[in-house]
Amino acid sequence: MAMEGPSELKGIKYPAKAHSLNVKRHFLSKKKDAINSAFFVSGTSLEFFAYCDETIPLRQNRYFHYLSGINQIPGCYILYTLADQKLTLYLPEIDYDDVMWSGMPISLKEAKEKFDVDVVEYESAIESKLTQLVADRIVIYTTDTENYAKKPFSKLVRAGDKDFFYALDESRLIKDSYEISMMKYANKITANSHVAVMAAQPIEQNETHMHAEFIYHSIRQGSKFQSYDPICCSGPNCGTLHYMKNDDTMVKKCSTLIDAGADWECYASDVTRCFPISGEWTKEHMDIYETVQDMQKQVLDGIKPGVSWDHLHLLAHKVMIKHFLNLGLFINGTEEEIFDSKVSVWFFPHGLGHLIGLDTHDVGGYPNYDDPDIRLRWLRLRRKLLPGMVVTDEPGVYFNDYLLENAYKEPKMAKYIDKDVVRKYMNVGGVRIEDDILVTKNGHENLTVVTSDPEEISKIVKKGIAKGKKGFHVVV
Repeated sequence: MAMEGPSELKGIKYPAKAHSLNVKRHFLSKKKDAINSAFFVSGTSLEFFAYCDETIPLRQNRYFHYLSGINQIPGCYILYTLADQKLTLYLPEIDYDDVMWSGMPISLKEAKEKFDVDVVEYESAIESKLTQLVADRIVIYTTDTENYAKKPFSKLVRAGDKDFFYALDESRLIKDSYEISMMKYANKITANSHVAVMAAQPIEQNETHMHAEFIYHSIRQGSKFQSYDPICCSGPNCGTLHYMKNDDTMVKKCSTLIDAGADWECYASDVTRCFPISGEWTKEHMDIYETVQDMQKQVLDGIKPGVSWDHLHLLAHKVMIKHFLNLGLFINGTEEEIFDSKVSVWFFPHGLGHLIGLDTHDVGGYPNYDDPDIRLRWLRLRRKLLPGMVVTDEPGVYFNDYLLENAYKEPKMAKYIDKDVVRKYMNVGGVRIEDDILVTKNGHENLTVVTSDPEEISKIVKKGIAKGKKGFHVVV
C-alpha cells in the first residue's frame, strides 16, 4: 500500500492552477500590459551518468513543480496562458521499447484525473501550440531552455526574463495551506527519524551509522528522498558547519550533531539536533547547548510579520556574547564593545536561518554575499518577515581551528578571547539547534515536532542505551 501523506489532503489535488494565478499576479505587477503572455516551463529530464547506462536520480525542477505538482515523472512541460488562465500539461511520448522494462507510463486520462490542469497532451503537440501563440502575438516566457535547447520550439520562447523569475520567487515565498500541510508531514517524518538516531546509540559506533539510521527510518515512513545530504558528525567534527564525511568514529567522544531532513513530494524539512553520546551532558557541552538554546528561543520569540531578519540575526549574536562573557570565553570588554568588534562571527559564522519550501534554501530571500558587514554576509534572508513564509531558526556556536585562526590574527578581536578557556571547549566541536518556523498573521508556528529539551534528549539516549544492554545490536 502506497504512503498517502497528510490525511487532511486526501482527495485534494496539488493547487497548480492557484499557483499559476499567483505567478500571473506577481508578473503583471511588474509588466502591467503583459496580459498577452504565456508561461512555459520544462520539467527535469532523465540524464545518464557519464560513460554509463544508468540514469542520475531524478530531482524535479522546482519551478516546474510549483506550476504543476508533478514530482517523479521526467520529461514533462507545463504551459499557462495568462489571458484565459488555461493550464496545459505535456507528457513525454510513450517509449514502447521501454515499456517492457518500466511498464506503461501514466496515460493522458490518468494525468488529467490526477493533476490540477485543464488539458493534458503529449509533447508532439507543443510545437504547433507555441507556434500558434507566437502568431497571435503572445510572448512566451520560460526560465531556461537547458532541457530542450535542441528542440524546434526552444526558439519560440523568451528565457531568463528577470520579471518572470521575480514572479515565480515571490509566489513560492508565501506558502498556502496545502504546502504547509506537506511541510508539516515532512517534519513529522523527520522528527521520528531524529528520535530514532538518538535512541540507537548502542549500534552507532561511527558517524555513518547515524546517517544510515536516519535514512532507514525516513524511507520506512515513505520519504524516499532527503531534502539535502545529511550532516552527521561527532566531537570536534561538529565544528565544521557543513561536515559531509559522515565516516569518523564516535568512540571516546562526548558530542554529536545531526542536521537532516526528510522530503515529502518535493517539500523540504530541515532540522538539526545535538545529543550527548553517553546520555550525560558534559559541563562544556551543556554550556554551549544552553547558549544556543537561548539564542534560538529569543529569536523565536521575535518572529512575527514586519520584523527584519537582519535584526533577529544580530540579536542572536548579542545573546551569544552575553553567555560567552558569563562563561569566561570573552573577556576585557563590554557586551557592546565585543559586539562592535565583530569577533562573535568566528564562533557563529553563518546566517541565522533561511527560507525553506520546495528547496531547502528556498528562493526569495535576496541575500547579499558582498555585504561589507561580515556578520551579515552569509545571511540568506535579507527582508522583513511576511505571513506565510517558512524560515529556519538555526543559530549555532562552533569551536573550529580555521575560524579561530581568523579571530586570533586580528588584534582588535583577539583581545576579547580567552584562549585557555576556549581550549576547554574544543572537544565539543559545535552545537546547532534548528527548527522550521511558519510566520503566521499574529506571530509564528513551529512546524518541527522533535524535542530540543536537553533533559528529554538525555532520557531518549539513555533509554536506548538501556535497551542495548539487553541485546539490541546490529550486524555490520
